[in-house]
Amino acid sequence: MNIFTHFEQKIKKSIEAVELKELDGLDLTRVSVDPPRDPSHGDLATNAAMVLAKQVGMAPRKLAELIVDKLAGDDEIQSTTIAGPGFINMVVRPNYWAAHLGVILREKSRYGRSQLGAGRKVNVEYVSANPTGPMHVGHCRGAVVGDALATLLNVAGFNVTREYYINDAGGQIDVLTKSVFLRYREALGENIGDIPDGLYPGNYLVPVGEALAAEHGNSLLDMPEDEWLPLIKPVAIGAMMTLIRDDLAALNVHQDVFFSERDLHRISGNGSLIDAAIEELQKRGFIYRGVLPPPKGQKDADWEDREQLLFRSTDVGDDVDRALVKSDGTYTYFAADVAYFYDKFRRGYDEMVFILGADHSGYVKRLEAVARAISGGKAKLTVRLCQFVNLLRDGEPVKMSKRSGNFITLREVVDEVGSDAVRFMMLYRKNDAPLDFDFAKVTEQSRQYAHARCYSVFRQVSREMPDLVTDSEALAAADFDLLNDEGELALIRKLAEFPRIVNAAAQTHEPHRVAFYLFDLASNFHSHWNRGKDHRELRFINPKTPELTLARLSLVEAIASVLASGLAIIGVSAPKEMR
Repeated sequence: MNIFTHFEQKIKKSIEAVELKELDGLDLTRVSVDPPRDPSHGDLATNAAMVLAKQVGMAPRKLAELIVDKLAGDDEIQSTTIAGPGFINMVVRPNYWAAHLGVILREKSRYGRSQLGAGRKVNVEYVSANPTGPMHVGHCRGAVVGDALATLLNVAGFNVTREYYINDAGGQIDVLTKSVFLRYREALGENIGDIPDGLYPGNYLVPVGEALAAEHGNSLLDMPEDEWLPLIKPVAIGAMMTLIRDDLAALNVHQDVFFSERDLHRISGNGSLIDAAIEELQKRGFIYRGVLPPPKGQKDADWEDREQLLFRSTDVGDDVDRALVKSDGTYTYFAADVAYFYDKFRRGYDEMVFILGADHSGYVKRLEAVARAISGGKAKLTVRLCQFVNLLRDGEPVKMSKRSGNFITLREVVDEVGSDAVRFMMLYRKNDAPLDFDFAKVTEQSRQYAHARCYSVFRQVSREMPDLVTDSEALAAADFDLLNDEGELALIRKLAEFPRIVNAAAQTHEPHRVAFYLFDLASNFHSHWNRGKDHRELRFINPKTPELTLARLSLVEAIASVLASGLAIIGVSAPKEMR
């Protein structure tokens, strides 16, 4: 249950009860109910009078007075005040919070779930690293953001597919294959010396070369490059994708679909998917032949100073038109991007979300243009950019990895601090803000989870009050009205924010909001725990007052449940004890 939606409906009904001649056709979509910025102002605040005043031709405070008058007598609202130019603050009756605690306990892991998405199909593509080696820490951030966003959208009622786009059709794959062939020669006993510039130097390719030597012996050495290259290429790609899947699994990231770029180029029936996408754009009037001006201050691998087949992307919001086919008849990189979106649209997705690195910021407008042209505005496209991660140890930059040759691998980071700590840290900054990842600080933060402390309370009560029944039925039947301390009520109010946070995070595609919320909830819980050190009467367990103890245990159970649900969204485990 979302209490903010609940009270928003009350506000809208009170507005409809106000006798206004302008009421017909009144737009209430901007009316919202939120927590006030200052908790001392009340439990809830609405902007209703502020956003409707112009429509009804009335001063905001005057309209607020009429709305407040209609709220009088509501059995869930204790008091209302009008603040500033016309905001309405509300104080909810204490027994409402007690009743809401019961809702949380009954709904358990379902609390916070919604039908916001109404089953709409969403494709979330994330990571999509080139299959040329192990994943580095930069990929790590996109992997966590994308995975958490996919879970978040699922919780909010969307039908989500998690997808990985395998960039296995470009020149970098030839470089990979040649690097593997070098390791194959090494496995046969040849001294290959230093790895030549332009090839991948990491030791992760050594096992691939050894496997080829075991299978083929020295037979590949007698072949010309144009013969061994197509033989080794799929082996190299397969080995790298196994490596990548293992790295992602260590981070608790799993995708539903692994889509190969080669499938876009593969000829089937009347042509390839790229051919079909270009034909669709042709039908819609977005294709012409022409010459593009040279790019200003940016490199563009698809630019040629001659006539090309072009996509009229400026008609749908892009800065410049884009080349699709080069003068030699081969497709540009961008043509594959067009075909990939076209294929997703054909698969029936209502929305496509791309999680990209900050170095792909130049792709945003062209992808949005493709979405408008291919779908005619029917499909929504969202791009979220992840800024770079700076690896530090006690404030000092971390050196390069021996395994990869030139970067720190994702697996090395996960192996040192654990996937939970990595995931939480990657989400404890907004995705478009730079992130300093300090190994020492991350390890400290991983111990801050409050979930284990909740369960320590139940272990303690079993020792101190062994006869007290604390199963789910007993907790649900507790007298929640006994929870009248301001700290206890503040915790219930914080718990009640969870459904709103989930919906808002899903609507804005910002999973870090859930991480921020969990940090705040945990901090509030720890603060209330510490109050019990100074005031014994506030402790969760008091053998002399079993009814009050049971009510407080119900609160602890609700906190543990919401923490577990939130941690599940961001892909972090909810331990019952810290080891």
